Amino acid sequence: MTEQPGRLAAYWERQLDRLEESERNRARRLPGWRTRKHRRTLVVVLVLADLVMIAGATRFKVAPEWVFAAFWLSGLVAGGFAFLTLRVLTGRMSGSFSRQLDEREREWRHRVTYIGYQALSYLMVIALLYGLFIAGTENGGVRAAMMLSALLVTGTTIPAIVLGWSLPDDDPEDFEEGMGNA
Repeated sequence: MTEQPGRLAAYWERQLDRLEESERNRARRLPGWRTRKHRRTLVVVLVLADLVMIAGATRFKVAPEWVFAAFWLSGLVAGGFAFLTLRVLTGRMSGSFSRQLDEREREWRHRVTYIGYQALSYLMVIALLYGLFIAGTENGGVRAAMMLSALLVTGTTIPAIVLGWSLPDDDPEDFEEGMGNA
């Protein structure tokens, strides 16, 4: 029985080592995009994509149904691209956890995680109210599910949005040192 905790700890150490290796590899990507200007452009794309998804989930009766499905899917694709690119550009802070974070990075991560949690909580209340409001309408369940998923995706992008907008430019010397050590 005493061997089990030791094996489990060794397993988690290997998993953390793999995460750190993937973070180091990801940190080498897109070196020319590691400026506040590029990150803010991606933030704008991501916010617009989130809004397009929400608009696609509303399905007003002024246009054919396929128009709003196209809005929703295009918002998902554009937002997915911007979100994944922002995760690369914001580095380790947008990941779940890392042993390599310094004090400042940990504080940023905790702060944006809390902001994201609060925003997601409010968005889920909005999704609940929207679902209750349209429950008796035609395709109410589908519309509510689309809105729930659009607001869920929007809420999960909040930490990347805050980091992408707020972080200062990377120090080029730090980035070159990391490239030289690789």
